[in-house]
Amino acid sequence: MNQKSNFILFHKYIMTYKPTPTERARVLRKNMTEEEKRLWEKLRARRFHGLKFLRQHPITYEIVKNERRYYVPDFYCAEKKVIIEVDGIIHNYQKEKDTRREELLKEMGFSILRIKNEEFVNIYAVLEKIKSFIL
Repeated sequence: MNQKSNFILFHKYIMTYKPTPTERARVLRKNMTEEEKRLWEKLRARRFHGLKFLRQHPITYEIVKNERRYYVPDFYCAEKKVIIEVDGIIHNYQKEKDTRREELLKEMGFSILRIKNEEFVNIYAVLEKIKSFIL
């Protein structure tokens, strides 16, 4: 009987496991959308105007009751404090959450550029939009 209850407690522990920000970012990097992959090819290795971009890099944005909350943006340029988000269909259903998070990040001095998946029909127009936003 004791062995069984330990299993259940162990099982509950597994079910409530919360990945670290780095683990979460790693999963997101491995599961990028096609649009994110296309944009990453243009931004990586300082290919875009010599700016260093990171992809899915965790940013701590709030501490509530000694618990850090973090956000993993699609792309991040520390030098310019710019976050680029590629918005797929999921963002149509979480607008309130996105707005709250955006407000917190803006208070921290970040600028956020949102690009819809549909805009990737023309990658060069997307790059021009980023250039106008950053430079």
